[in-house]
Amino acid sequence: MHAVSVGEIQTAAPLVREWRKIQPKTSIFVSVTTLAGRSLAEQKLGGLADSILYLPFDYCFAVRRVLRRLRPSLLVIMETEIWPNLFREAARSGVRLMIVNGRISDRALRRYQRLRWFFRHVLDHATRILVQDELAMRRYVEIGADPARVSIGGNLKYDFDPSNTSVKPDLVRWLNRLPPHRTWIAASTMPPAAPDDPDEDDLVVQAFEELAVTHPDLLLILAPRRPERFGAASERLLKAGVPSVARSRLDELTLPGVLLLDSIGELAAVFRHADVVFMGGSIVDRGGHNPLEPAAFGVPVVAGPHMENFAEMTEGLEAAKGICRIGAADELHRAVARLLREPGQTGANAAAFARSKRGATALLLREMLEQFEAAAPGEVRCPYAVLKHAWLAGLAAHRAMVKARRLSRPVISVGNLSMGGSGKTPLVLWLAERLEKPVILMRGYGRNGSRPLRLAPGAMTSVESSGDEAQLYLRQKRAAVGIGAARWENGRVFEAQGQAGVFLLDDGFQHWALERNLDIVLLDANDPLEGGVFPVGRLREPIEALSRAGAIVLTRAEPGRTYVGVLERIRSVNPTAPIFRARLRTCLPERLPDGPLAAFCGIGRPLAFRRSLDDLGIKPARFRAFRDHHVFREPELRSLSEGMSCVLTTEKDLVRIPLELVSKYRIQAVQAVLELDDAGGFLTYVRRATNEETIAQPDRPISSS
Repeated sequence: MHAVSVGEIQTAAPLVREWRKIQPKTSIFVSVTTLAGRSLAEQKLGGLADSILYLPFDYCFAVRRVLRRLRPSLLVIMETEIWPNLFREAARSGVRLMIVNGRISDRALRRYQRLRWFFRHVLDHATRILVQDELAMRRYVEIGADPARVSIGGNLKYDFDPSNTSVKPDLVRWLNRLPPHRTWIAASTMPPAAPDDPDEDDLVVQAFEELAVTHPDLLLILAPRRPERFGAASERLLKAGVPSVARSRLDELTLPGVLLLDSIGELAAVFRHADVVFMGGSIVDRGGHNPLEPAAFGVPVVAGPHMENFAEMTEGLEAAKGICRIGAADELHRAVARLLREPGQTGANAAAFARSKRGATALLLREMLEQFEAAAPGEVRCPYAVLKHAWLAGLAAHRAMVKARRLSRPVISVGNLSMGGSGKTPLVLWLAERLEKPVILMRGYGRNGSRPLRLAPGAMTSVESSGDEAQLYLRQKRAAVGIGAARWENGRVFEAQGQAGVFLLDDGFQHWALERNLDIVLLDANDPLEGGVFPVGRLREPIEALSRAGAIVLTRAEPGRTYVGVLERIRSVNPTAPIFRARLRTCLPERLPDGPLAAFCGIGRPLAFRRSLDDLGIKPARFRAFRDHHVFREPELRSLSEGMSCVLTTEKDLVRIPLELVSKYRIQAVQAVLELDDAGGFLTYVRRATNEETIAQPDRPISSS
């Protein structure tokens, strides 16, 4: 989600909060453009977003690098941020692009109309444009947007909920000690827009001096729009001889006096303490600012003639008699004075209007979910993409040189398109528990030596000679394990000894030397295309290789999600193979000591392990991710465990650590259990494969896709 600055972050925060409730496992990244926006985003969204970053400059190389790193499914642009290269590159990589809460100001409209021929092509990359009102809808169409993609989604600013705001305790205590009889807030005051314009801070200070004569206990809270104006406002108050204090230094203040709100993100909550609010940017020609936030608190609002940026909202408040409009600067003092005397009805009308307009958040969430499910993020262009073709040519040449041989017992391959990290090992373990006389054939990645090993269920051998995954299989004591590059030869020996009922070919989708009865291919449901084919992304083969699959398992599939876009992409290359869904359920060790915990892993997807800890409510005081199949050294384990009550890791990592170090540094494994949505259907299909000579493709889908 891109929210350029303070106003957009304020608007986006409830949307992000509600999205997190309905999609708690989605990675959320929020980008901003300004320093003030970054500061407020960290305050408002720090516990909701996975990361807050600056939007890159709109150069192709920068945009592509960010898209390659994040691989988003959905890109949401708040209001009126049109970035040509970002839009184009996102669309090319399969990202669904939405503009929400869209609006185009009078000033911006003139610029966009002059370049309509250009923006028409840019806006074609947006799958949905949801605007605030009919005026905004007409303007987007005027600058070239496809009318079929533009609709009214409502204004998120109407969904401002006062109950979600709170004033910081130190400011509450300061106000209670004061306390003022009446409080006037001058919100988001602006500098001149033209040479003959006044500065709104000057107008406010002048009006305050007049009001102070008749309101000796009056507090003015002055909140300039931009942080760079805080210093000038302070000097202006000092020069005028008005008693004042800055929010950043809450000293004693004599009333009538001024509190300079020199902070970011506090204004919306402070409105609850106001008796009347002047909305800045409306006397000078700046288009005004959002009047709904004070209105939602039931506070009457004074606004000047320039509220073009919030025209529909202002007209609605006027019709409801919830706002006081003035035509010139010299009317400000009288309007504020009247509302200080009689604030009640105007404020009540404003609050009633604000309540009547809520509902945009729910509508936008439905649209966002639809686009999110329809996404199938793919490959992002990069400068070394030409190397992908060399990789694929080498793969094709290798396959052409290999002659496949057959074993007499059924062979079921469990493999990936990607380079590890899709949940292959848990699925092999799941099958080994349920099939008769299983034998697992595997290469033994990361082991020392190349001598083939043939081990009975539960056999003891060192992790150096077998590799880490083989240790997990052996400790289950359900399957014999054959380790070595010559998997056909190992299988023949097991057959000759009468030990094999069915062979499970571990990581076998690209092992051409052995024929199989069934190819089960695992895809990460949330990132099935892995950014493209190596070296651009993590795929060993392009998605079209799924045409060889006999069954497909979407791993890390979240309950309740439809994955429409992913399923459509799969069906475009394989119309018939059954598609099953699975996920890993993690369990903590039975006896977990009290005190701070550390965690580490050396697996293909360290972020998945970190998220599993989050799901279990574990916030490690120390976390470190190593490369896949890392060989752990004692100094690394010592530094991780120092001052910790326990160190958590994965089962796969634990088998690579000597037992004496496991005990010495209090290391325990988080157990991962595979859950299949249609376990019965999946097992029935697999058993059917073991009873037939070959199954190249099923005649019909077995489970719902």
